[in-house]
Amino acid sequence: MSFRFEIEARDGGARAGRLTTPHGEVETPVFMPVGTLGTVKGVPQDTLEELGVQILLNNTYHLYLRPGVEMIRQFGGVQKFMAWDRPILTDSGGFQVFSLSDLRKVTEEGVTFRSHLDGSSHFFSPESATAAQIGLGADIIMAFDECTEHPAEYARTQTSMEMTLRWAARSKKYFEEHKHEVPWFAERGETQTLFGIVQGGMFPDLRRESAQRTVELDLPGYAIGGLSVGEPRPMTHEMVSAAIRFLPQDKPRYLMGVGTPEEIVHYVAQGVDMMDCVLPTRAARHGLLFTSEGRITIKNARYAGDDSPLDPNCGCKVCARYSRAYLRHLYASNELLAQVLNTIHNLAYYLDTMRRVRQSIQLGEFASFLSGFRAPHRASQSAEGSCNSGSPES
Repeated sequence: MSFRFEIEARDGGARAGRLTTPHGEVETPVFMPVGTLGTVKGVPQDTLEELGVQILLNNTYHLYLRPGVEMIRQFGGVQKFMAWDRPILTDSGGFQVFSLSDLRKVTEEGVTFRSHLDGSSHFFSPESATAAQIGLGADIIMAFDECTEHPAEYARTQTSMEMTLRWAARSKKYFEEHKHEVPWFAERGETQTLFGIVQGGMFPDLRRESAQRTVELDLPGYAIGGLSVGEPRPMTHEMVSAAIRFLPQDKPRYLMGVGTPEEIVHYVAQGVDMMDCVLPTRAARHGLLFTSEGRITIKNARYAGDDSPLDPNCGCKVCARYSRAYLRHLYASNELLAQVLNTIHNLAYYLDTMRRVRQSIQLGEFASFLSGFRAPHRASQSAEGSCNSGSPES
């Protein structure tokens, strides 16, 4: 089989399982680092392997523009192009096109948009976005959807949701007719896997309806999209709750573009199996580091003479070797190494958190583990710009 999902343990709503894909297995719940342009910024692939990264997310919109789908197809797919023989998931480009705002025009047929690189005109439809993802050759690909802006009125959101459902059906039809065109099919004898995306904006009833009708397409997995677009954190949490209860128990659930370390743990408690976010890498480049003792802004002068490790409870090679003082010096000096080391540590922190999450579920101790993480869904917090990889600088 090209794709299989097995649940190995449950603890409350949380599940520990395993995804089997053509390029390897993925233990869930899993955090997927974002490699927008075929790279996790500043981190080579061998380091990602050492960190235990099981699956990466690539961005269809960006790779379509540069270096182009045909170039990557000629290499045998994105794994061979970027020298990464582990699973990859590509998003459809829907969120990135949504982010272009004034540079796009949406119709029933698809979206006409202008490149953020040179202003050239392009068109994505459910068929062409799916064709692009087949050419890129990721293990898991996403149906083309429209991400509704926030705030949006009910009628606008409902119309968008209905179109996303029609686009999902078109994506599935094209995929079923062309899935054997994936660059590595002849080599592996396997195909990709198409996930659907639940939309519905910030309206619980539309989220429920979108989930129920998307499930009717009988796809191997389902994502919850259209969040982290500026809504308050409690609303994000509410929309996940509204949708996830209507997604199948025996298929993977992917929450797109969310989470802080606290959030990913609490979303696991709701039954989420897969998450991605640019936050650990983007924050690292701006000197914000996640540790077991809380968040550290390494540029602060207080760390100038601090010879202690960044996180005494972290086993990553950054914490094992370098002092806070040195990391602060690198950042203050605008050294590229600062971004590299900061990113490695933040990824290590996220990945270690997910390993501990999986272990606690398997041991039946997840409730106790969860109690150690404060609830992130507070009215004062906003999800704006925290995770989604719409920007070329993600």
